[in-house]
Amino acid sequence: MNTLLSDFIKEKRKQLNLTQPELAERAGVGLRFIRELEQGKQSVRLDKVNQVLALFGSQIGVIKKVDE
Repeated sequence: MNTLLSDFIKEKRKQLNLTQPELAERAGVGLRFIRELEQGKQSVRLDKVNQVLALFGSQIGVIKKVDE
């Protein structure tokens, strides 16, 4: 997983003064998932990532590549 995403989530969580367990509870995901997400685990479920990002008004989606 891109470290930019893990850094983004960790920074947003800290800005909201949330612990990892609090973020997991609010997002409706497990604490282990939050820990792995913030550590940059290479494979995570995109639907769960978007559950977490929704708390920050963000989401991940497909961006069509523009041919040059």
